[in-house]
Amino acid sequence: MAKRLDLLRELVPRAARIAVLVSPSDGASTETTVRDATTAARAIGLEIQVLQANTGREIDSAFETMARDRCEALFVGASPYLAGRRVQVAQLAAFNRLPATYSNREYVEAGGLVSYGTSISDALRQVGIYAGRILKGAKPADLPVEQPTKYELVINLKTARALGLDVPPTLLARADEAIE
Repeated sequence: MAKRLDLLRELVPRAARIAVLVSPSDGASTETTVRDATTAARAIGLEIQVLQANTGREIDSAFETMARDRCEALFVGASPYLAGRRVQVAQLAAFNRLPATYSNREYVEAGGLVSYGTSISDALRQVGIYAGRILKGAKPADLPVEQPTKYELVINLKTARALGLDVPPTLLARADEAIE
């Protein structure tokens, strides 16, 4: 959470009020996102406003609230529901001229600004390795639990230009991919 907020701050240094969009149906994940984003935002002097959405209509309503309350950037929580609505979320962020950070690259591929999170392809590769071990006779209970090891930073330069943002060269140099 802190790294994503730092990246957003680097892209939009003047932003002081950040909307955090979460899906309450994700329970513990939503609570963790709100808690960690609040702590990280406070540490770097940002004010956050938490908005919840579980339907397409609630997403629309959340963006209306962001516009009314003059939020200057958007942090989208990791959520299976919101990921399934990524095109809607990315389009509404663009329409409302809200620079936004996301947890995975699929949002950026759909037109979102920047993502920082675990590599889904790397995670799927790990699932394949585990499946192979099990098929070769390993007992699932004997396999170690592994955390993701690869995180990726993806920036959509077309979206940055549309929002009138200059991507700092230092940020661009750290990116795993820059989408034109």
